[in-house]
Amino acid sequence: MVKYFCCAGLLKSNWDQVCAAFWQRYPNPYSNHVLTEDIIFREVTPTNCLISRRLLTKTSRAPRWMERYLPKHMASSAYIIEDSVVDPQKRTMTTLTWNISHARLMSVEERCMYQMNPENSSWTEIKREAWISSNVCGLSRAIQEFGLARFKTGVTKTMKGFEYVLAKLHGETPSRTLAETATERARETALAAKEKAKDLASHAQKKQYV
Repeated sequence: MVKYFCCAGLLKSNWDQVCAAFWQRYPNPYSNHVLTEDIIFREVTPTNCLISRRLLTKTSRAPRWMERYLPKHMASSAYIIEDSVVDPQKRTMTTLTWNISHARLMSVEERCMYQMNPENSSWTEIKREAWISSNVCGLSRAIQEFGLARFKTGVTKTMKGFEYVLAKLHGETPSRTLAETATERARETALAAKEKAKDLASHAQKKQYV
């Protein structure tokens, strides 16, 4: 079973500016969990598309009930692969990211499409999709709920970080008020999912002893 999530976002900057900000996202106040970023390879195709692969190291504190399933040195960090394709002719940027750490416990794949907003060419829209799966017997639902809650929280931080970097590129004072109307909803949803995951995990653990 796989948890699927889809959402759309809007950045009030043009596509060229968003692409430039994408490569300068780290560090920012909303990405303290990103420790390192390394380019594995990069090439330009005959059609002038820029293809890149990066390795990101992030802090990823697992909940206590999950820590016992992880080696001690892996319980607080994670390695992420990020592939991207920038097509200047179609004016699209597509990214695909997935975790290579803890993948047996939980796999998170994310696909993002950045393209010009059809109603306003000065804005950029983002379509984000995610697939979260786990094969841990008896705990897969709890792990997926936890992963989905963390992912939604991460989306909010990602958008805030983008706005912060874009503001700096524009020579403006970065604002911390990005999508405040959506932030509260995302926080409430994440907290509800987290509590649900805890309940599911608690019931799963009890069944092991019955």
